[in-house]
Amino acid sequence: MNAVAEQAQPLPTSRIADPAPLGLTAFALTTVLLNLANAGIVPEAAVVAVSMGLFCGGFAQLVAGMWEFARGNTFGATAFSAYGAFWLSYWWLQSTAGVAEQAGGTGFGIYLLCWGLFTVLMTIASAKTDGATLATFSLLTVTLLILAFGDLTSTMGLTRVGGWFGLLTAAAALYTAWAGVMNATWKRSVLPVWPRV
Repeated sequence: MNAVAEQAQPLPTSRIADPAPLGLTAFALTTVLLNLANAGIVPEAAVVAVSMGLFCGGFAQLVAGMWEFARGNTFGATAFSAYGAFWLSYWWLQSTAGVAEQAGGTGFGIYLLCWGLFTVLMTIASAKTDGATLATFSLLTVTLLILAFGDLTSTMGLTRVGGWFGLLTAAAALYTAWAGVMNATWKRSVLPVWPRV
């Protein structure tokens, strides 16, 4: 029994670098590309976002989530693993012949609504992390819900507004990632993430 309990203990966090900046960067870059298209700024970016959804948003976040499990961080493990799965499923929906067309606006809107509701729950949990993470999740909640209603109602104006919120979400995530890298590298608080709420 003691051997099993020992094996179940998370690895000492001092031996594992913080995977959150990797996960946040992967999320931010993929989100920028997709929402440049959603906002109508660079429509062609949607094509590139599909590939980013597989490799960066999907695999890189999934890897970050697994390392968060090893560090014993339930919030980070759940967030990165779940949103890694989101981007992998997005890649599948967009790259598999006929799947996106069969889903239509209503199917995709429900898909985004489910992720929006999950994000509401993660936003509530993020209130116990730091201000930068809370801002990222709050903006992501708004983004997903607006995009969901844009698809459900076939309202291009809502999709464009959702795209702009998506760009703000990506900016917040990228700042949070940058702060994580800078603060860890300089071994002090260089970029603030604001105290825990």
